[in-house]
Amino acid sequence: MHLTLYQRDDCHLCDLALDVLAQARAPEFDSVFIDEDEALEQRYGTRVPVLRDEDDGRELEWPFDAERLAGFLRG
Repeated sequence: MHLTLYQRDDCHLCDLALDVLAQARAPEFDSVFIDEDEALEQRYGTRVPVLRDEDDGRELEWPFDAERLAGFLRG
């Protein structure tokens, strides 16, 4: 599983998502900031934070808690 968290700089919701990921002991993930990327801005816009499984394209949009995260990680 190759995970990417799409987020913004200075994003309170992104900080909350990071807390959930840490508390749930999520596997390692990449962080991508969409602020300077027009294509990512169009794709994710106001949906961030979004956790994406790059292997199969599934996405988990905020809001999510540890339970929803665990279900997403199980596939």
